[in-house]
Amino acid sequence: MLSEICFVISACGLLVYRKIAETSTIDDRISKIFRPHEEYNRGCKVFVTVKKATLIGIVSIALVAVILLSSVAVTDSACVYFGKSTRKIPVYSVLTEDKVIALTFDAAWGADKTQGILDVMAQNDAKGTFFLVGFWIDKFEKETKAIADAGFDIGNHSRNHLNMPKLSEDEIKNEIEYVNDRVKELTGKTPVYFRAPFGDYDNKLMTSLESLNMVGVQWSIDSLDWKGLSAKQIYERVVPKAKSGDIVLFHNNSDHVLDVLPMILTGLRAKGFRFVTLSELVATENYTVDNNGVQRKNA
Repeated sequence: MLSEICFVISACGLLVYRKIAETSTIDDRISKIFRPHEEYNRGCKVFVTVKKATLIGIVSIALVAVILLSSVAVTDSACVYFGKSTRKIPVYSVLTEDKVIALTFDAAWGADKTQGILDVMAQNDAKGTFFLVGFWIDKFEKETKAIADAGFDIGNHSRNHLNMPKLSEDEIKNEIEYVNDRVKELTGKTPVYFRAPFGDYDNKLMTSLESLNMVGVQWSIDSLDWKGLSAKQIYERVVPKAKSGDIVLFHNNSDHVLDVLPMILTGLRAKGFRFVTLSELVATENYTVDNNGVQRKNA
């Protein structure tokens, strides 16, 4: 859409200039485009003029800006193009007309509250998605199975919770494949969604995910529950801001997750939301992602 708008602006500008050029000298063209601007201040007339050199600079800058803006477009599954450079981005939210929202829980340290989360969600007829780290799975196999048995999706959060862009391609794949293998071993299902530790992505990571037929997923609402916020503060960060297709980030062992979760479920349901897993919300093929991370499913 942006590129089309810039094209129209460029075309209109060139047509106007051509029309002026057909009937005017260069001096006439300048005066027609930038006429003296009159201002009155306490009866004193002030004339503001634009020199030819200034005009040339303004026109040059404007043309360059239009050309650059016209080169920006969104295409493929998760790419943002700017000139010849390409930045691949994960999914932050999904464009949908359905009043749905996905609650997600990252699990890396501790499991004391995991069953409590499953219980609260079940009591509210809600499902969600857990992103599990490899060493968490190794330590909490029982909880990993319980998450799957409760009908929740399990996403991949890497083996060791490292900064993925700092790793080599082989190291990235090892981090991802280890978790995929462990989850499949324990639950019979292989994760298709990946959330990068610290939310750090780069093209190398995104390309690795594509080669593994996986989708990178971030979040559009961060509860910041890990920062020790009160239940009320967490609630205010989530419920008033919620929109259809949002993905909300929680942590399975944060201080107030069990206190605030019933409040959030009640508040969101009162606004008409239905709670879904990522597999019910995020497409794994035939989609585009815009430069804000919004996934659009192709017709």
